[in-house]
Amino acid sequence: MNFIKSKQRVADHGEVFTPAWMIEAMLDLVKGETERIDSRFLEPACGSGNFLVRILQRKLAAVELKFGKSDFEKRHYALLALMCLYGIELLPDNITECRANMLEILADYLNLNESDDFCRAASYVLSQNLIHGDALTMRTSDGQPITFAEWGYLGKGKFQRRDFGLDSLTGASAYSQEGDLFADLGKHELFTPTKTYPPMTVGELAAGFEHVTLAPSLREEA
Repeated sequence: MNFIKSKQRVADHGEVFTPAWMIEAMLDLVKGETERIDSRFLEPACGSGNFLVRILQRKLAAVELKFGKSDFEKRHYALLALMCLYGIELLPDNITECRANMLEILADYLNLNESDDFCRAASYVLSQNLIHGDALTMRTSDGQPITFAEWGYLGKGKFQRRDFGLDSLTGASAYSQEGDLFADLGKHELFTPTKTYPPMTVGELAAGFEHVTLAPSLREEA
């Protein structure tokens, strides 16, 4: 693995990628959480997704262990695993690569192609969960406040979405002994969602795909 894309990027942005062995060692410190399907992780400088990809792979292994015998449950819980991973990245090429890498992992696991509703739904989720912006200013690349979607699986193919501002979520550590990103939502007025959506199916999530770009490798295979 090349840990540096260019010396100029290191100078300008401090961009150095974490080696695989260190990623594994760090994730092993919270091993139980990385193997829990609905645990939520936020990487505030996600780069091309080295941490998030490995967490997703661990979560999908848990999906296979628990739901591998049911194609319906396997697909929906695999999508939930993806829904619980979040990232912010300053550099546009990195965030594009991160989304593509995450989509490719899920697509390989579920044997998806471009036309599959699950692939389209996943692309939409990634566009909402992996943000091109600055975690320090808590704003997107176009200057808007960063908002994240909290996704939940209601069962029977239905997902729930609620949106929260990052500026509010960062206050969660003051109220949460667990330290989870959404652990204390609903226990304090600080965590009132900015928007709540009606339950959605995979097909309805896929409808949000229109302006989302697929990973190049998936386009080539389609």
